[in-house]
Amino acid sequence: MIDTLPPADMTLDELRAALIPLLPQEAAFDGWTDAALESAGRALGVPEDRARLAFPGGAVEMIDAWFGAVDLAMVAALPPERIAAMKIRDRIRATVLARLEAVGPYREALRGALAVLALPANAAHGVRLGWRAADRMWRLAGDTATDLNHYTKRATLAALYGATLLAWLDDDSEDWAETRGFLDRRIDGVMRIERVKARFRSHPERRFSPVRLLGRLRYPAV
Repeated sequence: MIDTLPPADMTLDELRAALIPLLPQEAAFDGWTDAALESAGRALGVPEDRARLAFPGGAVEMIDAWFGAVDLAMVAALPPERIAAMKIRDRIRATVLARLEAVGPYREALRGALAVLALPANAAHGVRLGWRAADRMWRLAGDTATDLNHYTKRATLAALYGATLLAWLDDDSEDWAETRGFLDRRIDGVMRIERVKARFRSHPERRFSPVRLLGRLRYPAV
């Protein structure tokens, strides 16, 4: 096990894995900075310069690694047999809540991480991380779409998850009741849209057709 190795014997990959769980608790006080990374290194018994070598990309790389750990926590919280027993709506709800549980103790660290990713220089990376989270949630939920639906589902879920995170950051209700209600309303809205789309897919004549539109413009109904 990595956590049983003396820090001096760890490879950089092993050191990164050992530092990741310590980073958000340090970032809650020092932000996603070298100071937080050095504090995590000291807690692990690693010299400051070696700790910095583990994340040469700085704040964005540390946040990326933490969000990757959140992905793993989500998967661990929702084993296949549990997911299989759920309806698709409940699967999506469960994945979002599992991620909130994973970041729950580190609200200030998450607030700081989102602020870092909102900076213009980091915005593209922030979008990629949001897409990655949505993709992993959908895959865990059992989605196998490879057509346009693959992209629309992930774009929709990324927006839903991002909005839910922002609601959660300001939620002081017991057991995050306000966030849970917000999430349920958002999912209900998405499901209504999906039902409408399904009706159009099942009736090809209802789909928008540029050719049909042009034909009607040229030969209007009498």
